[in-house]
Amino acid sequence: MNTPLDSRQLRAFTSLARNGSFTLTAAELFLTQSAVSHSIRALEEDLGCRLFDRLGKKISLTLAGEHLLQHTEKILREMQEARGSIERLSKWGKSRLRLGASATACQYILPGVLRQLKRDCPQTLLSVFPGDTAEVADGVRKGQIDLALALEPVNDAGLEYESLFTDDLWFITDPQHAWALRGRVERDEIPRQNYILYNRSSATFRLVEDYFRHERVVLNLFIELGSMEAIKELVKLGLGVGILSPWITRQELRDKSLVALPLGRRRLQRHWCVLRRQGRRPTLAEETFIRLCREAGERLVQLEQPPGVSPNN
Repeated sequence: MNTPLDSRQLRAFTSLARNGSFTLTAAELFLTQSAVSHSIRALEEDLGCRLFDRLGKKISLTLAGEHLLQHTEKILREMQEARGSIERLSKWGKSRLRLGASATACQYILPGVLRQLKRDCPQTLLSVFPGDTAEVADGVRKGQIDLALALEPVNDAGLEYESLFTDDLWFITDPQHAWALRGRVERDEIPRQNYILYNRSSATFRLVEDYFRHERVVLNLFIELGSMEAIKELVKLGLGVGILSPWITRQELRDKSLVALPLGRRRLQRHWCVLRRQGRRPTLAEETFIRLCREAGERLVQLEQPPGVSPNN
């Protein structure tokens, strides 16, 4: 593997190519002529070719030198831009906040949170990495993500979390489904339904699976999707029963295009949190994000309970 070129040698080379004089280059770089000559000689030895033709006091670029100059001008320009960018960050007190969140959180929770966060912390550069709980938790452990809005992970090694809110999962059906017309779910009918569930790799899928295993009920037939919007649309078409939190279907429950029914007498709850690396002290922007997420979650669960519905099976 080739080693990177020395930036000081590249600066001397570019200056000499532009000035055509060791004397002018030495003055520009605040070096001796001997130091400039040494840098150019070391660069030529490193590259294994001559970069300048020398005729007395006159120097000119070789073909290799002309080719290198095209690259060095770009390299040095980008280095200068990088320095300026860092200096601006330091001058204006800008910080970075890398957030991880599930697709559901990205769609239903984060927009309002990020809008308020930009108002409260305008100098914070935000980036969002979508992924299921396991993916964003791994990103936090590896230091690739600062905070992750997710469900509480089963394996929390190396992580700390701030609890935010708790929601419930319900059966979601179209208005013409027998359960919706009857206003209740018959336990013995549960295994005979077609189910439209969030993807198998998600924490939500595992919670649903564990819940019905504990209830000694097998969900035999299901469609697996990675989009809550797609799940809702298929349920509306009568293609199956969804298992979602009512705050995700708030508008559809309001306009009666979907109906929510409890899973049973025992509730199935999800615990949402913000994950961070163990022992890492949160910044002001991170504390603000956590507070805004908690407030958003509390608003969601206040609106969650579908009116007039009580567990019957």
